[in-house]
Amino acid sequence: MIHQKRRQELLSKLEHNAVIIVSTNSEQKRNGDVNYPFRPDSNFWYLTGFTEPDAVAVISKENYTIFLRPKDQKKEIWEGKRLDIKMAPEVLLANKAYPIEGLLAGIKILINKDKTVYFDDSSTNLINKSIISTLGQSFKSLNPYLSEMRLKKDQDEINKMKLSAKICAEAHMKAMKTVKPGMYEYQMAAIFDSEFTRHNSKYAYPPIVAGGENACVLHYIENNKKLNDGDLLLIDAGCEISGYASDVTRTFPINGSFSDAQREIYEIVLNAQKSAIDCIKPGEKVNKPHKIACDIISTGLTKLGIIKDSSGLKEFYMHNTGHWLGLDVHDVGTYKIGDDYRYFEEGMVTTVEPGIYIRKNDKIDSKYWGIGVRIEDDILVDVNGRDILSHSVVKEIKDIENLMN
Repeated sequence: MIHQKRRQELLSKLEHNAVIIVSTNSEQKRNGDVNYPFRPDSNFWYLTGFTEPDAVAVISKENYTIFLRPKDQKKEIWEGKRLDIKMAPEVLLANKAYPIEGLLAGIKILINKDKTVYFDDSSTNLINKSIISTLGQSFKSLNPYLSEMRLKKDQDEINKMKLSAKICAEAHMKAMKTVKPGMYEYQMAAIFDSEFTRHNSKYAYPPIVAGGENACVLHYIENNKKLNDGDLLLIDAGCEISGYASDVTRTFPINGSFSDAQREIYEIVLNAQKSAIDCIKPGEKVNKPHKIACDIISTGLTKLGIIKDSSGLKEFYMHNTGHWLGLDVHDVGTYKIGDDYRYFEEGMVTTVEPGIYIRKNDKIDSKYWGIGVRIEDDILVDVNGRDILSHSVVKEIKDIENLMN
């Protein structure tokens, strides 16, 4: 019923004669006769709840039609059961269901000149290319309307994200308890493999397990180097439950004790993160957490003599402080309305993830070289201000050291 409610809400935001077309992607070949694990398109999943590949939904106030793969006994022996087209209307609460092979002819029948077509043109799958060719330029983009809906989560979505964050938090805590000098990054990644699978969840994105100077590579995913005594370990890993993502980062000492230099950098990032989180509430502008984090990090690095003033910040902190989170780990939704930043509203979920990354640099004290620190939590904007969904993962220095020792 929740998907039906979403379809009705979306239609209420569009012109009275609107027709919506959304598609999901096809399976993607990995190599040989092996495909990557399939994940449905997020917009399609949000509106239909259908998780099979090669499907298209055509939605209007009068009619909801879905095109999907027909039953195929031979393929089902190898790949699993498909939803029977005859059963699709009942299961998906659709009016009609047809084989995907009849899509283009069906679209021409369902859409006439009196209709205004809203099409999700964000995907580049082959089905979308065929639809665009059939429609020509006679459609409006659905994405601005659908992105606004997805940006504000309902209670069902929030519950899923809370569970995702809880599973993710448990994995991060286990990693802190397990790590020892001489282990390898991939052994730490295996903890997340195990914990996520144990809870019937999957990675929301390729994990970053970065020891020492590898943490200074923002999207490091090799995850195959030895973990050395005296280095920090940065782990950025999140899972998804029914498509809804968590995204959490922690940085901690491989030997269980922060060095003085590591402690100095870590405390700056932690103070920046906590202050950025504290400002989040309905009615506050969405760029304020980033401004606060930048000010604190800039001041801290200046005091340590790493930069002269705020103009040097970008060399050591080069990304934004957060992003929307939901069905996509970098979820849909604008950050500005017109030329100005929008305000936080109840139901939005954002990450807060400041960091400092210090590569070898002859202009600064060598004791800071190779230190990369990022601390990230998932924040729900609610009536009380904010709810830190990933709150159970320790991040104070004393708590980390106590847990690890």
